[in-house]
Amino acid sequence: MKAIQFYAPEDIRYEEVPVKEPEKGEVLVKIMAALTCGTDVKTFRRGHPVLIKKVPSGFGHEFSGIIEKIGEGVENFKVGDRVVAANSAPCGECFYCKKGQYNLCENLEFLNGAYAEYIIVPARIVEKNMIKIPDDLSFEEAAFTEPLANVVHGAERTGIKEGDSVGIIGIGPIGLMFAKYAKLKGARVIVGGRNPLKLKLAKEFADADEVVDLTKINDAESAFKQFSDEGRGLDVAIECVGLPEIWEQVFSIVRPGGTVHFFGGCKKGSEVKLSAVKMHYGDIKIISVFHHTPEYVRKALDLISSHKMDVKKLITEEVSLDKVPYAMQKHIEGNVIKVLVKP
Repeated sequence: MKAIQFYAPEDIRYEEVPVKEPEKGEVLVKIMAALTCGTDVKTFRRGHPVLIKKVPSGFGHEFSGIIEKIGEGVENFKVGDRVVAANSAPCGECFYCKKGQYNLCENLEFLNGAYAEYIIVPARIVEKNMIKIPDDLSFEEAAFTEPLANVVHGAERTGIKEGDSVGIIGIGPIGLMFAKYAKLKGARVIVGGRNPLKLKLAKEFADADEVVDLTKINDAESAFKQFSDEGRGLDVAIECVGLPEIWEQVFSIVRPGGTVHFFGGCKKGSEVKLSAVKMHYGDIKIISVFHHTPEYVRKALDLISSHKMDVKKLITEEVSLDKVPYAMQKHIEGNVIKVLVKP
C-alpha cells in the first residue's frame, strides 16, 4: 500500500509499505477519509515522544473507513462495516481507569498511521473505541469524531450552561468547535483570533455572537469584558492556543466566581504567572482537560450524526495522499483549517 512515513522532523515520505494482516482482536480498515490536525503539524515540525516511538513510523490519526479484514475473535464487527476509530483506548485496569479517569490512563494505547491506504486498528481500540458509522453519514464527517470528542469532553467538564457568557481565544478547528458547542448549549459566545479565515468561520460555522480581530485592537481584555454582564468579566473563558502568555491573558478576562479552562497544551517546561489574590478571593475555578474517553467519543459521533454541527465547513481543502507534506506546509502558513486527505 501507499503510505506517508515519518522519518524525522520535517521529513515525511510517500512510500510503498506492506499491508499487515490483522492479528487476534484486530481489524484492517481501508481508509476512506483522513484529516489533518494541529497535533500532526506539531509532530511534523518537532517529532512526538508518545506518538512517534520509532522511525520510520506511520503518521496521522483522524480517519474513517471500511473494514477490509477481521482478526480472530472479533465479534461485533464484520467485513464491509463502515467505521470510525479513535486514536487511543484506555486499559481499564490502572489506577486512573479504576477511578473512571480514562483520559489519564497510564497505559493508553495510541494509534497512528491514518495517512495511508490501510490501517491496522489494535484489539483494545476495536473493543473500546471503534464505532460503526450510520449509513447516511459521510466518511469525511465521521473522521471528525476524535477531535470533537476532545471538545465535548472539555466543554462538559467545564460546565457551560445556558445564558453563560463564554469567551474563546484561539480559533483553530478545536476553538471553533468549542464555540459552536457552547452555542448549542445556549451560551453567548465571543471569540478572538488573528487569522482572517478562522475569524470568518467563527461566524459561518460557530455562529459566534461576537468576533474580535485581535490584530485591530490594543486592549483585548476590555473587548472581552465589555461582552460580559455589566462588564464584570466572562462566566467562562477558554484558551485553545497553548501559549503561556495567552493562558495569562485568558485568566484576566473571567469574572469572580467564573471558570477558566486552559485547554491548549503548552510545551514542556512552560510556566505561567497567575494572581493568587484574584484566584483565591475571586473564587475562580481553573480546569485543564486532556484528551477524550470512550464516553465522549460516542457523544461526539452522535453529535455529528445529528447534523447539529456541520463539520464539513471546517474542511478547507482536499488533497491526495502524496500531498500530505503540502498540507502540513499550508497549516504552517495558516491558510487552512482542516485538510481532507483521500487515499
